[in-house]
Amino acid sequence: MLSRTADHLFWMSRYIERAENLARLLDVTWQMSLVPQSLDAANQNWNAIIALNSLEAAYAKKYSEITAENVLRFMVSDADNFASIHSCLRMARENAHAVRGTITTEMWETLNSTWLEAREKSFEQLLNAGISEFFEWVKMRSSLSRGTTLGTLLQDKAYHFIRLGTLLERADNTARILDVKYHVLRPHGDEGATDFYQWGALLRSVSAFEVYRKVYRDAITPERVAELLILRDDMPRSLHFCMNGVVKNLDLIANSHSGETQRQAGLLHAKLHYARVEDILEQGLHEWLTDFMDHIYMLGDGISKDFLAPMAEAA
Repeated sequence: MLSRTADHLFWMSRYIERAENLARLLDVTWQMSLVPQSLDAANQNWNAIIALNSLEAAYAKKYSEITAENVLRFMVSDADNFASIHSCLRMARENAHAVRGTITTEMWETLNSTWLEAREKSFEQLLNAGISEFFEWVKMRSSLSRGTTLGTLLQDKAYHFIRLGTLLERADNTARILDVKYHVLRPHGDEGATDFYQWGALLRSVSAFEVYRKVYRDAITPERVAELLILRDDMPRSLHFCMNGVVKNLDLIANSHSGETQRQAGLLHAKLHYARVEDILEQGLHEWLTDFMDHIYMLGDGISKDFLAPMAEAA
């Protein structure tokens, strides 16, 4: 496969997944903002979204203060913000168009119609209709894209690059969501003070509420949430599950240059496979997740150097 084609497939899938995960993060923050809390606490949650995406300078050029509406407008529909949902859906469509002859008709029609529908609605229209409805729409369109890929695309190297991009992006974003929300929700002192609604909203943001109830059959606790989203290898959005897929798909596309990238992926996978949640929490969850995200970034950089077009810029 040409490296340029692999590059477009890899980033097409990353942008789709990124749009979905941003919708999940914004949705859970929006849902939590409806719970009675101080203005400072609410603004801290919105500010965390800007900080996690390293968009402080870009945001400050347009807005003088952090508010829910400003952050939502900036992260949902701002065409100048490369990290907005609008921009992610546009870039997913552009990458798909570049490899129109490699993907299936169903895949192209799904991505193209998603972009055409997304660009027609202004932020005011989305807000008036209910912003959570839009977030659900983004998640459903992402799921539809994955479904058409699985159901129509030959499972060759093109498919493996798509899966690799999806799982790498998902691992990074699950880590970000957990890092943003865990310490905000972590009770100080009495564990009984945990707000069930807010923990439930966090789990729903990664489609894990029903999974949690099935696995633990008990009250929601911070430690178990961390265990579920980090270490469970049968939970589709957990870090362990994602790294299982990253290692597998890397092995299937391996070339003569990819040995070190495969080794780094294997080390990160082993770190998850043999970890215990109590050890992670003792080390400090924020520190552990920051280290994990750094390794995901380096892994993505290694994949770019080993497989993708040399002129491609990381997004």
